[in-house]
Amino acid sequence: MDPTPTGVPPSGRPHASAEEVEAAFDDPKLANVLYHDWEAGTYDHKWSISYDERCISYAVDIFRAVAGEEAAPYPTAMELGSGTGFFLLNLMQGGVVKRGSVTDLSPGMVETALRNAEHLGLDVDGRVADAERIPYPDDSFDLVIGHAVLHHIPDVQEAFREVLRVLKPGGRFVFAGEPSRIGDRYARRLGQLTWWLTTTVTRLPALRDWRKPQRELDESSRAAALEAVVDIHTFDPGELERTAMRAGAADVHAVTEELSAAIVGWPIRTIEAAVPESRLTPRWRWYAYKTWLTLSSVDRNVLSRVLPRRLFYNVMITGTKPRGPVALSPDNGMRG
Repeated sequence: MDPTPTGVPPSGRPHASAEEVEAAFDDPKLANVLYHDWEAGTYDHKWSISYDERCISYAVDIFRAVAGEEAAPYPTAMELGSGTGFFLLNLMQGGVVKRGSVTDLSPGMVETALRNAEHLGLDVDGRVADAERIPYPDDSFDLVIGHAVLHHIPDVQEAFREVLRVLKPGGRFVFAGEPSRIGDRYARRLGQLTWWLTTTVTRLPALRDWRKPQRELDESSRAAALEAVVDIHTFDPGELERTAMRAGAADVHAVTEELSAAIVGWPIRTIEAAVPESRLTPRWRWYAYKTWLTLSSVDRNVLSRVLPRRLFYNVMITGTKPRGPVALSPDNGMRG
């Protein structure tokens, strides 16, 4: 899907028809457009995304966890598969990036990201773009970032090649929030079990006030059906490193985070999706956030020192574009 000549994305569609959803099961890129257009208006709320100190600190911390402590801000950065702009906009507010560009296959997401940037007073442009054909010239950016995007891309190695093409020589890429192979198994199973328990228990007369209207539950189930199509990959950290290196990247390094935080966090998110908004009090949200922070600290400072990195849920990877010509490999990208 190409950007418009002005770089302003067309408006996305908030809901897909049943016929479109059925067609999307055979077309992962169509599924990504439909699903993320569908989610664009509520995505920040669904994932408790904000553009204040809470998420600014989170974005900067995970960037530094994988890229290292780099003091000087990057003059230009592009977020690949930006969604609503969470990673880029919070890094800009945190002083890591000066000027940014957002790209996403979903017009609705690009539209939302640009609206968020305008509201925050940030210097950001945006284009609807396929990660395997990024619509920017060679050597355009000092930094390319992404959060929870690689697992949606059919040809991950080709995407890395495109990232290296648009990076300036010596430029860096940082991708975070990717599901590990093992982590995805336990997170999905915990989420499915929690959804079943919550929607079953809230059928009881005494708990009806805790149950969303059936129409909203059906809508969530329909979105979940598309999720099974748009989530194409899970990653072993070592394999992801090798994929980036085959694409021509240098200084490649992957780290992982969240084990206990993911085991508790996924059921919490599932409960929040299954119960009415009125039941999610500020006290509950504060409790959920503090619990996640505490467990993340345990994962980072204790468990990561004694357990293999492949056991953790989130994979993060960084690398650079060589200052000489990028050596490309004919190998296919990761699939499955």
